[in-house]
Amino acid sequence: MEIRVLKYFLAVAREGNITAAANFLHLTQPTLSRQIHELEDELGCRLFVRGSHRITLTRQGVQFRNRAQEIIALVDKTENEFSSSSGSISGEVFIGSGETMAVSLIAQVIKDISEEYPDIRYHMHSGNAEDVTDRLDKGLLDFGILIQPADISKYDYLDLPFKDKWGVLMQSSDPLAEKSAIERNDLMGTPVICSRQVISKEHHGSSFREWFGDGYDRLDIIATYNLVYNAARMVREGIGCAVTLDGLADTSPGSGLCFRPLFPVLESGLNVVWKKYQVFSPAAQLFLDRLTQRLS
Repeated sequence: MEIRVLKYFLAVAREGNITAAANFLHLTQPTLSRQIHELEDELGCRLFVRGSHRITLTRQGVQFRNRAQEIIALVDKTENEFSSSSGSISGEVFIGSGETMAVSLIAQVIKDISEEYPDIRYHMHSGNAEDVTDRLDKGLLDFGILIQPADISKYDYLDLPFKDKWGVLMQSSDPLAEKSAIERNDLMGTPVICSRQVISKEHHGSSFREWFGDGYDRLDIIATYNLVYNAARMVREGIGCAVTLDGLADTSPGSGLCFRPLFPVLESGLNVVWKKYQVFSPAAQLFLDRLTQRLS
């Protein structure tokens, strides 16, 4: 299986049409069709359903598209690492992170490096801990920023000098907005929007579950979210209030939203993690060295 053929497949999947994909790739339509048929024969399954005007992915095709995208991304990342291994430092650094105010520290490090090494490029991937560690394990990221609790036992890591504070995002007109802090009983009988990662039973020691204690299963969790922006939209539309971290949603005057911390206080630490025995590109190693210096 060749990288070139994977790129052909991804072009067809994107265009949904052999002729359009062939034009994009500067190939003849019969040549591209033959390559796709040979790929399907090699895999032993059909990747596309051929229609009269458009082709669509089969279930196996969707699965293979995801894998092909990961392979191409890893190849591109590897090529960039080696192309920057000599001469002045350049290349790309890939960082994954959940939504956290600690990204401001990462931005400060990037800004400092950019003034001295303007040819380094940075790619930020937003996702929860499961998504970030999955991409980290596959070599698609150099570093991950994880919000505790998270299992970091298989990674090398740095502790960040931040603690994100948990609380409740609500409409400014909500009666709970009259309180300075939100206690457990305040959430009983209230529609709650929660992060999928935080409420997952598989999540490594859910701090919110532990904070709530007895009665957690009686919470009216009406919706879940992955990105706080989406949760804020749901709160603004009156679906419920959202359990989230401070500083991530717009609560400025006129936003119609406000944030109240939990009481007793619930905070989460943060770590920058990377694969053990990782051999970094010069650009990624420079980023780690400068981050370590700043933290020390």
